[in-house]
Amino acid sequence: MIKTLVHKIGDSKKGQIIFFAAYVLITTLGLFLLSDSVTAFLILLLSVLILYYLKFNVKIKWVLGLLIIGVLMPFAASQGTSFQSFMDVGTLVLIYVTMSLGLNIVVGFAGLLDLGFIAFFAVGAYTFAIFGSSQANHFMPFGHFPVPGDAFWLFIPIGAIIAAIFGILLGIPVLRVKGDYLAIVTLGFGEIIRIVLNNMDHPINITNGSMGIPSIVPPKFFGIAIQNPSQFYYIALGIFLVAIYVATRLEHSKLGRAWKAVRDNEIAAQAMGIPLVKTKLAAFAIGASFSGMMGSVFAAKQMYIDATSFTYLESTMVLVMVILGGMGSIPGVILGAAVVIILNNQVLTDISNWLSQLSASGILMVPDALSPAKMQRFIFGILLVVFALYRTKGLIPHKNKMVDVKKLKREAAIEENKYKENPKMEGSES
Repeated sequence: MIKTLVHKIGDSKKGQIIFFAAYVLITTLGLFLLSDSVTAFLILLLSVLILYYLKFNVKIKWVLGLLIIGVLMPFAASQGTSFQSFMDVGTLVLIYVTMSLGLNIVVGFAGLLDLGFIAFFAVGAYTFAIFGSSQANHFMPFGHFPVPGDAFWLFIPIGAIIAAIFGILLGIPVLRVKGDYLAIVTLGFGEIIRIVLNNMDHPINITNGSMGIPSIVPPKFFGIAIQNPSQFYYIALGIFLVAIYVATRLEHSKLGRAWKAVRDNEIAAQAMGIPLVKTKLAAFAIGASFSGMMGSVFAAKQMYIDATSFTYLESTMVLVMVILGGMGSIPGVILGAAVVIILNNQVLTDISNWLSQLSASGILMVPDALSPAKMQRFIFGILLVVFALYRTKGLIPHKNKMVDVKKLKREAAIEENKYKENPKMEGSES
C-alpha cells in the first residue's frame, strides 16, 4: 500500500507539490517547536535533498531551496538556544561546499589530482588576516592597519585573485606530470605553503609565525559589525551562490568540455586542438579562487588564524567530500561536503556528548580508551569506508548532459537547407 502511494506521488506532479509542501511545513514547525533538537534540524535540511529528486522546474527548485536554507531554517531555529550553534555548522557547511566546488573543477572536471588544495584557503585567510589586524604594521612602511571592517568586502575578490595567482604558480611546474606524481607535487606544495606561513616571522615579521594572527577586525555592513555565526552564514551563502553559478555555467561551456576532454584522454584532447597549458592553468586558477574567497570569510569568522588550521588533513577532508559526493557531479559534491561536515561537526559530536553524559551519570560505563570523543575519527573513517564500498561513484554520480538527437538533426537540416539555397554563404562547401 505504501509502495503504491509512493508511486502515485512520484508519477503525479500535483502529488509531489502537496507532499513537499506538507513535509516542509511539518518539519519547519517541528524545528520551531523543538528548536534545540538536532534531529529536527537535520530532517528540515533533508528537504533540500528531497527537492533535488522531485520533478520540478530547475528555477523553481532553486527558489524553494533558497527559501528553505535562507529563510525557513534560520527562522525556525532562531527560537532556541542552539540557534548560533546550528548557524555555525551551516556556515562551515557552506565554506566547505564552496571549497569542494573549487576542487571539483580541478579533480572532477579536469582530472588533476590535487592534495594541497587547502593551501589556497590559507592564502585567502592570511591575506585578510594580515591587513585586517595590526600585523601589517610590522612590514608595511605606509598605511594604517588594521583596515576598517568595511574593507572586508574588498578582500573577498582580493583573496580570490591572490589564490588564483598561487593556483597558476602551482599549475606551471606540474603541467608535465600527472597521476601519482601530480598528487605528490601538490601535496608538497600544500605543505610548503603551511611551513612558510608558519615561519614568516623573521627576518621580517609577516605572518607572526607559529603564534598566529589574533584580533582580526570583524567585517562591517553599513556600519553594523558582523560577529555572530548567523550573520556569517549569509555571507557564506552569498559566496556559495556565486561559486555554484560559476561552476554550473562552466560545466557545459567550451572550457568545461575542454577540461573533461583533458581528463578523459590528454593526448586525444591535444590532437583535437585543445591548449593543454591554458586549460589546466584555468582549472587551477578558478578552483583556487573559490577557496581564496572562503579563506577571507574563515579568517573574519574565527578572528584568529595560525598555520595549524591548514594542514594536510584538511586537504584530504575536502578531497573526501568530492569523492564521497561524486567526482564531477556538482549536486553530489554539495551533498558530500554537507554530509561530511554535519556528520563530523554535529552528529558525531552530539552522540559523543550524549554517551559521555550517560557514562558520567553511571548509566553506561564507557572505558576511557573507548571514549566516544576519542573514537569520533574512527567512526567517521568506518562510515567513509562503507560509503566507498557501496557507492563507488559517489552519493550522486555525475551524469553527462543529455543530447536531444532529434533537435540536432532538425538544426542540421535547417543549416543544410540554408547552404543549398545560398551556396556562397560563409561555411558552405565549395
